[in-house]
Amino acid sequence: MIKEGWEAIIGMEIHAQLATETKIFCGCAVITGGEPNSNTCPVCLGLPGALPVLNRRVVDLGARAALALGLEVQETSIFARKNYFYPDLPKGYQISQYDRPFSANGTLTIMTSERDDQGRAVEWRPMTIRIERMHLEEDAGKNVHEGLPDVDKYSYVDLNRAGTPLGEIVTAPDFRTSWQAYDYVNHVRSALRWVGASDADMEKGNLRCEANVSVRKIGETAFRNKSELKNLNSVRFMQKAIEFEIARQTEAHEKGEPVNQETRLWDEKNQCTRVMRSKEDAHDYRYFPEPDLQPLTVSRDFIENVRKQMPELPDVMRDRFMSDYSLSFADATQMVSEQDLAAFYETAAKASGNPRVTANFLLTELQRELNNSGKAVADSPVAAQELAALIKTLDSGAINNNQAKEVLVEMFNSGKTAATVISEKGFEQVSDPAEIERIVNEVIAANEDQAAAFRGGNEKLFGFFVGQVMKASNGKANPKLVNQILKERL
Repeated sequence: MIKEGWEAIIGMEIHAQLATETKIFCGCAVITGGEPNSNTCPVCLGLPGALPVLNRRVVDLGARAALALGLEVQETSIFARKNYFYPDLPKGYQISQYDRPFSANGTLTIMTSERDDQGRAVEWRPMTIRIERMHLEEDAGKNVHEGLPDVDKYSYVDLNRAGTPLGEIVTAPDFRTSWQAYDYVNHVRSALRWVGASDADMEKGNLRCEANVSVRKIGETAFRNKSELKNLNSVRFMQKAIEFEIARQTEAHEKGEPVNQETRLWDEKNQCTRVMRSKEDAHDYRYFPEPDLQPLTVSRDFIENVRKQMPELPDVMRDRFMSDYSLSFADATQMVSEQDLAAFYETAAKASGNPRVTANFLLTELQRELNNSGKAVADSPVAAQELAALIKTLDSGAINNNQAKEVLVEMFNSGKTAATVISEKGFEQVSDPAEIERIVNEVIAANEDQAAAFRGGNEKLFGFFVGQVMKASNGKANPKLVNQILKERL
């Protein structure tokens, strides 16, 4: 929580590994792990005379990612050399893009919320983010360190990752809290997976995020020095690092201490950020156009063909779920948080004929069982059609709501159908009006004093009669009919 009178200024950079089979400028496979330096060639090793050749699939997936994030794909973009010297960069430069990126000028609306002390969302609300660009570039290799600092410490370089294709997504400094940044990164991960542009798995390293954080007095317009937080390998670590950095910079400014422009790392063990190096500016990289690659030109027809091949986007599907199935904004947003969840819901909603009740059972009862068992909805033992069958049985009055919940749990644990579980549990509900009226008459006749008291104005006794009827029917009487017939007879 930032101190009163101050505000945080946060911009985000996301490096998403595009889901190609081969690297961006050569034919080496994109792999995770493997024997160090075994997945290389003269191009990704930067050997003299080796020339890059652009992978067409990178352009296809880059366009998908750009359109999913509301960016405009530029008809002409230019690759550039970004010069810096680091052990895992064999050429001494990275092929990236600078002043003519592949896509630019995007806006993205996300749902965001602050959290309470337990990390629970307080109130979800929409927020529009400006995405300045998504450019295409190659990844560097990986430095591996072993040993204790200053004591037999060794460093190694593994270039298997060098040349892996990335889309770097850069926002304007539109975030004011760490939780807004947290929700944005999760939204981007979901969108990239949705359209098949990236696996976006931070644990596997195919999505990395960086945060540029500064603070200033409310009312100021100029930016103060910022810190770039790098190597954030989980969204939660990123949120905690931003929170720490906001507090650190605010305290320093209030004490009159300098806040240097620098790159910092998150130290999870000590729950703090620490200095990695001074922060470079663009001119430090000495960008210039890559002489071995032609400008990348794509036609409007290509862009439109990519757009047509993409699945329905989450935001569009959310609005359709609200319109077609009368879902609330919050439920529709949750339903499209995963592609498998959205597909499961739509199949079940159509088959059940009751989309609202289907949504309630899916988001509460079934989702709880999935969470408890560590399963994804794609691996649910209860198929969408079987959830629909359960909802239809509930709507028919054959079982009540509590029984339906119990049946769902048994379906999940056993893999049996709704009809089988209902039969085995003897849950078939009595919905014959004549049979229920017979039971009601017997209950009233056996409790004439209570019936007289009810008719005399003691309305609290109505619950007593409902309980007696349900007991006499072994809990199988249709509650709606019980209430209706009791009111008529009393």
